Amino acid sequence: MDWVQTGEVTKIFVKVTPNAKLNKIDGLITMENQERLIIRVQAPPDKGKANKAVCALLAKTLGVPKSTLKILTGEKSQIKTVTIDYPLNETDLTALLAS
Repeated sequence: MDWVQTGEVTKIFVKVTPNAKLNKIDGLITMENQERLIIRVQAPPDKGKANKAVCALLAKTLGVPKSTLKILTGEKSQIKTVTIDYPLNETDLTALLAS
């Protein structure tokens, strides 16, 4: 999974599928030479509901407060960049794939 860390802020790159049967992290996909985390959420892409579900799922998986996550780019797209304003390390991020 590709990610960028600047100080305590980490950017991860995701591809989101809304209206899924379950909320889950479902592996990786390579798009435009970048590995993105595949995230499926039950919420519809309506009024930010899917974005909130993505942040909630990532926060729960990483064990960080939801308030530390933000959709940086792609608010109305399946292709997103999420920032996590919380100190993380490679082990924490690798746990995303194991979930």
